[in-house]
Amino acid sequence: MTTQTSVEMKTTKVSWLKILRESRVAQSLLLVSPSNVYLFIFMALPMILVAILSFLSRGTYGDVVFKFNLSNYSRLLDPLYGKILVYSLLVGVATTVISIVIGYPLAYYIARAPVRQRSLLLFLVLLPFWTNFIIRIYAWIMILRAGGFLDAVLQWAHVTQQPLKLLYTPTAVMIGMVYEFLPFMILPLYTSLEKIENSVLEAAADLGAPPYRVFLRVTLPLSIPGMIAGTILVFIPAMGMFVIPDLMGGAKTILIGNVIRNQFLTARDWPFGAAASMVLMALTMVFTLYYTRKAGFDEELLV
Repeated sequence: MTTQTSVEMKTTKVSWLKILRESRVAQSLLLVSPSNVYLFIFMALPMILVAILSFLSRGTYGDVVFKFNLSNYSRLLDPLYGKILVYSLLVGVATTVISIVIGYPLAYYIARAPVRQRSLLLFLVLLPFWTNFIIRIYAWIMILRAGGFLDAVLQWAHVTQQPLKLLYTPTAVMIGMVYEFLPFMILPLYTSLEKIENSVLEAAADLGAPPYRVFLRVTLPLSIPGMIAGTILVFIPAMGMFVIPDLMGGAKTILIGNVIRNQFLTARDWPFGAAASMVLMALTMVFTLYYTRKAGFDEELLV
């Protein structure tokens, strides 16, 4: 009986192995299963836990009480949090727009530079990432503070007479945000612009189109997918940024990311912080989907 059972198990095992070898779908599932498991554990599962946490309650001493509670979301209807959400949205949009305005000419120049120079120029774009993020922010603090490098240069050139009061202002926060996220706009734009064949531009010029019309009718439309990808890479993290407003804005500039951070680390109200995180994620997803669909290039992002 035991021998017969073992033979049946071996036969079943062999048949399953044969099916796996012959089935391309099964082989594909096996190949992608490690990445799917990784994505579920480190991306999907944390989001599920945060979503569950947002419907729980805060205990007396900051612990999490497993009691269903919708007030975490209703608290976000307070005008104070509404203003912070709107301001965070405006900061994210402004950071994205400024990054496009600055990053597009840089990406265009790199894409049209000689092949030997492109690697060096891309290296210079990526060079700041070799230094810790916090160190780079403190470097900007030393530049923008009163008596700092920029203040000394402006007073030496007799542009200003009084100490520069730029640090701990919304302008300083915007400078830090654009500095941090500008490479994430340049690289996707460069990828799209670099793919544009010179023959296409030459054909447009041969048909009598002036340079500005070639740019508006050929170069710009063909670079829209890179612009959309850069917008997503800049806008989403800019909405949730809290380090730059803390360090370069002091306590004067508060974004929704600062609210979430304070709820988790200071107020110890994890359910409310989780609810604010879910609302922030929903807002960014709605804005991103609307932007990509409105531009009509969402299919390029899915390739």
